[in-house]
Amino acid sequence: MTITWQGKHVRSSTRNLGILALFYPLLERMNVRRIIDAHVPKDSRAEFSCGDVLSLLIAARLCHPSALVHVPEWAEESAADVLFGIPPEKLNDDRLGRALDRFFPVRHAVLANVALHVAQEFDVPLEHIHYDPTHVLFAGEYESAAERPSPINDDGTARSDDQLSPAHITKGRATDDAPLGALMVHVGLATLVDQYGPLPIFGHTIDGNQNGRTGIHEFFCLFCKHLKPPTHTKLRWYSDRGTMSVGHLLRLRSAKFHGTCSAPWGEFQPIFVEHRKKLSWRTADYLSIEQRRRRDEKSSLPQEHYELASIDHELVDDESRQTLSCRLIFVFSTADQKVARKQRGKQIDSCRTQLEKIRKTVAENRNKHAEPEAVGKRLNRVLSDYKGSRYFETKLLPLTAAEGKKLGKPAAGCRRPTHRFEFQLLDDQVASDESYDGYSVLVTTVPSNQASIDTIFAEFKNQNYCEHVNAQFKGPVAVRPVYLKSPQRVESLIMLLMIALTAYFLIQRTYRHLAPKNAPWAERRKTTRTILRTFASYSLIINKHQLGQEVCTTELRPRQLALLRALEFPTPNELLKKILPPIPN
Repeated sequence: MTITWQGKHVRSSTRNLGILALFYPLLERMNVRRIIDAHVPKDSRAEFSCGDVLSLLIAARLCHPSALVHVPEWAEESAADVLFGIPPEKLNDDRLGRALDRFFPVRHAVLANVALHVAQEFDVPLEHIHYDPTHVLFAGEYESAAERPSPINDDGTARSDDQLSPAHITKGRATDDAPLGALMVHVGLATLVDQYGPLPIFGHTIDGNQNGRTGIHEFFCLFCKHLKPPTHTKLRWYSDRGTMSVGHLLRLRSAKFHGTCSAPWGEFQPIFVEHRKKLSWRTADYLSIEQRRRRDEKSSLPQEHYELASIDHELVDDESRQTLSCRLIFVFSTADQKVARKQRGKQIDSCRTQLEKIRKTVAENRNKHAEPEAVGKRLNRVLSDYKGSRYFETKLLPLTAAEGKKLGKPAAGCRRPTHRFEFQLLDDQVASDESYDGYSVLVTTVPSNQASIDTIFAEFKNQNYCEHVNAQFKGPVAVRPVYLKSPQRVESLIMLLMIALTAYFLIQRTYRHLAPKNAPWAERRKTTRTILRTFASYSLIINKHQLGQEVCTTELRPRQLALLRALEFPTPNELLKKILPPIPN
């Protein structure tokens, strides 16, 4: 029998260390604090180093994303002040802002050095680069935001750090989550993908009104300048159709790298039509995780697949007139074919509904909306606003007196119609477009003796992980809401968030890399979210004394201890022994 009783009141408090027990040792192993201090000039007047302040800020964004003004409260509640050695009252937003100002002139160099250290320390091969941009929205006015000159010099090298102004916070293209007129900058992220999943490793910012071709050009120059990849590496670049250009592939070739991009179908459809009957198709080995599961479980759900065919081709750059040998990989997807046909059916039905309304208005001739001029304006709106309109032929025909009489007496409130509106579905046009449903094209410069089209396609499909990375950038790392006093501080914070994003995915990569090969599939694919959930609550006890405070660790749950050992991270007790002095006699 267990007896429970009330004890004496003590001068103790608890701090929820939580997931900081994971992120603090990880940031230390990533060498973030020391790399920042090595690049930011020392200030003899500063009470704390820039590396200490900014590494704490990175931890705050990982553990509890919020405005800078709330960082002191989080530091006290989580014991971050104990680990980083900065009292909460010293973490005002002015100190954090000044640290961001000092970080700005060395931001690219720090980000690159962290990437190179992570690659070496965590055995990350810099071979397959997947590039994908996303956008960051802003609230408030940034009057000092201005269009910046191109980061690319005339000789093709890049300007960066203190030689490059921050990205222009301005109106960009409207998207699903960005209303028309929203202020934004674009963030280009490079993600490495292998058997352990994605790992974002480097990035840059782009003006809010720039496109993907500009972004990948700037990124490539910055990447080569700061990470200096050797030309003998098997470096391959993958990106989506928004970045596709002959100029981009030529730049890769000049650096002795290879590239693969999805390309706009309309640009290569004539080539496909020309070679379609001669193409040799084969079923792709690649299957999504869901499709593999359906086959393994013999599910009754549809079993989709891809088919591949390729031809050798030569591209010509419009500006330099240089030629580029490549392969066009034509891809057929049974799933995409179904989606395209379903989408077209919806478009046709929506357009038919609007055309039927026009036909009814003309037939009733109830008011001025049935007059030819009004009908023409309404029809033009339908033809411009509804994609399905291209599949219809429309006619507005005047009625003769005899034809009008045949229609009989008009209904109450209506006049005898003077015109007849007809529309007809163009079945030949629908069938012609359906013959291309499910098809897409990749352009690759990887030689056939280095990789098959199956290999290239499977590696390109890892591009899907970029969307997952971007979602985490705007979710758990919480890049929004962002409001700081200057574009320089905004850019500094975005660069720090890229380091935070690397740390977020590095946890799951480390766990998967160290997991036994015979471990269950769920263990070998464990995610950062699942790992962090295990440490959602872990407390330290703070005992107040006249001379100061005593920090005591509590007992880890078996699952927490096993997770730390699996990650090869120190326990909180081992951490504190290195950070804090022993109990005084």
